[in-house]
Amino acid sequence: MIKFLVTIIVAAVVLLAGMTWITLHWTYSDGERAGYVQKLSRKGWLCKTWEGEMAMVTMPGTVAEKFYFTVPDDAVAGQINTSVGTRVALHYEQHKWIPFSCFGDTEFFITGVHAVE
Repeated sequence: MIKFLVTIIVAAVVLLAGMTWITLHWTYSDGERAGYVQKLSRKGWLCKTWEGEMAMVTMPGTVAEKFYFTVPDDAVAGQINTSVGTRVALHYEQHKWIPFSCFGDTEFFITGVHAVE
């Protein structure tokens, strides 16, 4: 009976680890979004992640749509931090069904940034 319970627990852990690996390495979609980064902060109680917010304005005078994102790389977070308040384009990868918030609060992971004129 104990061997059966141990087997079930080990199988569950392996399944969860495999699912986590797949969700972090398989990209559902990718692309770019342009706008003004309003906020970038390092958050979390145990696992610190860079979380940000960008205002995407289509036309002057319209209400801005907010794009919430996670930055997994400290170097990219530094580039975004220096461009806060200017118009930038963020390249993102969307990862669906990430089981833990330890990897980020959103499903949009930023992999690159460049200034937009």
